[in-house]
Amino acid sequence: MRILSTPDVLARFGKALADPTRAAILLELKSGPACPSELADRIGVSRQILSNHLACLRDCGLVAGDPAGRRVQYRLSDPRLAHALDDLLGTILTVDPICSCAEPGCPQDKPSPLTGQERMTEVGP
Repeated sequence: MRILSTPDVLARFGKALADPTRAAILLELKSGPACPSELADRIGVSRQILSNHLACLRDCGLVAGDPAGRRVQYRLSDPRLAHALDDLLGTILTVDPICSCAEPGCPQDKPSPLTGQERMTEVGP
């Protein structure tokens, strides 16, 4: 194992959060360990898609798997990640209500389909 620099750590965390499915996995694991089939059902993705995202999160060092019989239970690799996610979710972002790109039907103009919860809070007029 190697120790990463602070910018590298933030870059890995950013890569993980850049994808809505990976962000949803981290949010699910924030409440405790889970096996991949449970995570796939809760998030609403196939087990293959979930497996690919778990591999990315493992490579980023954010999740770890613990054998539990014939299954693997995934958890956040460090309990402090749950606190960091709570802090990020508590941050109020000022955003334009409509994406400024010229792409019709831009996915940023729609709420996340993963949980139905708002990920950002609009502030201002």
